[in-house]
Amino acid sequence: MEHVLDNPAYNALNTGNANLANGTDRVKYFDSEVSPFIGFDDNFPANFEKLYELIPYERPVGFVSPIEAEIPKQWQVIYQVPCFQMVHSGDPNHVDESNLIVLTDRHIPQMVALTKLTNPGPFSERTIDFGHYRGIFDGDKLVAMAGQRMNPLPYAEVSAVCTHPDYAGKGYAKQLLQWQVNRIIAEGNTPFLHVKCDNERPIKIYEQMGFAIRCKMYFYILKKNS
Repeated sequence: MEHVLDNPAYNALNTGNANLANGTDRVKYFDSEVSPFIGFDDNFPANFEKLYELIPYERPVGFVSPIEAEIPKQWQVIYQVPCFQMVHSGDPNHVDESNLIVLTDRHIPQMVALTKLTNPGPFSERTIDFGHYRGIFDGDKLVAMAGQRMNPLPYAEVSAVCTHPDYAGKGYAKQLLQWQVNRIIAEGNTPFLHVKCDNERPIKIYEQMGFAIRCKMYFYILKKNS
């Protein structure tokens, strides 16, 4: 039987992120301003064809697979990134929350700018709609943040963990990540995340915090061929 996390985008769009879902029973996707990710009930060519009909030409989409996928010729692979999927199995740990600020729409320009600088993964104008974003500020300047992305119940993905390079080494990312872990566990769910396979330093930090590699996942960014 397929594990929920083998098809995280589709299962998220059916459960914890159903309020953000578009598409059909078999082919689902987020609004491009929220996230590029799409999901299929199964990776049949017919589902790729249906997605081709649903998605505008100019929109790139993100497809996640537990195996290297054969992408139909009507789609152009812009790039492919192998990542480890890591699942948390530890307990909550105390974290100082005194400097963690709830991020709202007024912070979106700074959030987008920070993700463009640090490249933690796709982040758009409405990615904040996934919820639970917290940030750390130096005065009025956002210098670190983390939030949630896919929510394939009973799992919740920690995402957009990033720190401005000028503020590296202060423990901000670990603090924000631990807060997210504690929140997800308190809600009765299990934290998970994705990290590039060659990103050795974060992987070691995640392991120290109770995450373990579950499997390799392949992230594809695709665009329609005209």
